[in-house]
Amino acid sequence: MEGFTAQQACRLTDCTAHQLRYWDRVGLLQPSIQGTGGRPGKRRLYSFRDLVALRVVKSLLDNGMSVQRVRRAWDYLRRTADMDNHLAGVKLVTDGQSIFKIASDEGELVDALREGQLAFFVAIDEITREVEEDVSRFELDREHFLEMLRRVEDDVQAEAAEG
Repeated sequence: MEGFTAQQACRLTDCTAHQLRYWDRVGLLQPSIQGTGGRPGKRRLYSFRDLVALRVVKSLLDNGMSVQRVRRAWDYLRRTADMDNHLAGVKLVTDGQSIFKIASDEGELVDALREGQLAFFVAIDEITREVEEDVSRFELDREHFLEMLRRVEDDVQAEAAEG
């Protein structure tokens, strides 16, 4: 699969289409495979890594963080994280005011916004696993649907050949 459309990304991340468009427009989280470039009719295509990022960003926003703070923290994470492991070794903690990064292997706490206290965790490795499972189910459902369409097409062609 080359990428996930905005509709598929919404389904797999529980984000709304409005959120995806807004986050793209303000530069919070843009699709890495294909953006619209502000042109209507062009499809956004998201990578698997983008789906994980969407769930992380949504989780932070749902837990009281402002878009501006999430953007600053996300920019910091992108600059400092090992992107080869999809940030899977990172846990985030926030109190609604600040976002802290905890590296699982080092156990160190870094204030991504330079202020605040600890309150709740966002486990990116768990979100990554959930997205992987959802993507697998999505692809399986899609394959079943395509197989059903192939059978219907074969039946129609067979009836046409008989008639």
